[in-house]
Amino acid sequence: MTIAPSLSPVPQQGSWQSHPAEIVSILEEIETVSTYRMRFRDPELARSYRFKAGQFNMLYVPGCGEVAISHSGPPDSDTGDFLHTIRVVGRVTEAIRALEVGETLGVRGPFGNPWPLETYRGRGFDVFLVAGGLGLAPLRPVVYQLLKERDHYGRIGLLIGARSPSMLLYSEEIRAWESSGIEIQRTVDRADRDWHGSVGTVPLLIDRLRGVRLDRTAMLVCGPEVMMHYSAQSAIRLGLDPSAIWVSMERNMQCGFGHCGHCQWGSLFLCKDGPVVRWDSAFSKMRVRDL
Repeated sequence: MTIAPSLSPVPQQGSWQSHPAEIVSILEEIETVSTYRMRFRDPELARSYRFKAGQFNMLYVPGCGEVAISHSGPPDSDTGDFLHTIRVVGRVTEAIRALEVGETLGVRGPFGNPWPLETYRGRGFDVFLVAGGLGLAPLRPVVYQLLKERDHYGRIGLLIGARSPSMLLYSEEIRAWESSGIEIQRTVDRADRDWHGSVGTVPLLIDRLRGVRLDRTAMLVCGPEVMMHYSAQSAIRLGLDPSAIWVSMERNMQCGFGHCGHCQWGSLFLCKDGPVVRWDSAFSKMRVRDL
């Protein structure tokens, strides 16, 4: 079954102006990766702020710079809190790592197109989420939404890969998801003495899927580009239509609404035309080296 070629544009809130947000809590997930619970200092903004799974914020540390970080929490928080899971990889994320509970940073957003759950909602589609490493963070809001609207979808699967067992994110929460009826498979590149699960890459988990309803299945993929490429190829070999495969692309986001051009990817500006892109739109660009 072929879905319409693109999502409807998502109205983007925010502009060049950052708003102060307080760090409410910090949870260390794995080495160099922590989840920050934040809340806008302005009570009215905190009450009104909404985002969709797959969108991102620009986080600003004065005197250091900005970085684009995907939402990793539930899209419909009653408290106005929002979550970002952040890996320390550069100057801005190192500066965020140095912040403590009660301190503030600037936030603007949300930006970008979300995962296409509304396209499949209420139509009985099966949804498979495929995550590599930190790619589970942008898919985590999808899990929350699927569980909340469980009756609107069919089979739900989550295929997770990491370099080692110690690098698997959200381990305790994943067990709760599994108890809620989500089919979860895990694999690691390198096992330790306590690991008794699959060893290998994430696409191998796709190769082993059985009972997939090819005309009633969507696959959402997030992780390193090479992992997304081979995951999509595995899904296509399985018989899935490219129009039912979606990936989340990362580039150097700076403005958030397609003005500065830093995130241009072929004909797309990923801050507004992405980061979620349908595979049949992404494939030709991913084949271009260094694009």
